[in-house]
Amino acid sequence: MGDYIKVVYNQADRPYSDYPCRLCRWLFDRFEMRPGMKFLEAGCGRGEFLKGFAGLGLDAHGLDLSAEAAKYSAPIPVATCDLEAEAMPFADNTFDVVYSKSLLEHFFRPERYLKEACRVLKPGGKLITLVPDWESQYKTYFDDYTHRTPFTAAGLEDIYRIHDYDGVEVFKFRQLPVVWQYPALNYFCAAISPFIPVRTKNKFFRWSRELMLVGCGTKPSA
Repeated sequence: MGDYIKVVYNQADRPYSDYPCRLCRWLFDRFEMRPGMKFLEAGCGRGEFLKGFAGLGLDAHGLDLSAEAAKYSAPIPVATCDLEAEAMPFADNTFDVVYSKSLLEHFFRPERYLKEACRVLKPGGKLITLVPDWESQYKTYFDDYTHRTPFTAAGLEDIYRIHDYDGVEVFKFRQLPVVWQYPALNYFCAAISPFIPVRTKNKFFRWSRELMLVGCGTKPSA
């Protein structure tokens, strides 16, 4: 069976861009990360976000199902782990931040990930999760046949709260850097989204219509 990074995330189909670094900077600032924090990305793939966070001064580590991931992220350490079947290979209370993007929806049992992330987080550490928003992506959601568990904002908030995270917040998010700089453009994107073809190749139009969910919660201090 082919490796998912080579098949789905090959450079010909998904060329590298500056987007991961820009998103890393936005998340770094939004969630008040600081250089020197110990950081784990679960499902790090070909390492674009992992390298972006490392470039901001975080002590970065990665986890991925594919053994190929370590080659993409070197010299950043990446462990191979099937997160649905195995414990994370880290001691309790190790990380200040555990992050994932487009990972949780691939699990049959996402609650296992929430429990393991809480275990390896330090008290007061943050779990940051980005997943596709089912309400805006349901027509194309299963174009990726490995998607297992759809999330709405209410569902993502509940899974955090059920697993005892504090200070939970969940919000919808457009993957358009210009919107981060000029938030009022969200209204323009929302206005044109009903008229955008479902499977457009244009990223501006696609990401005007397709939203992500961003969730964050804190491991209790006691």
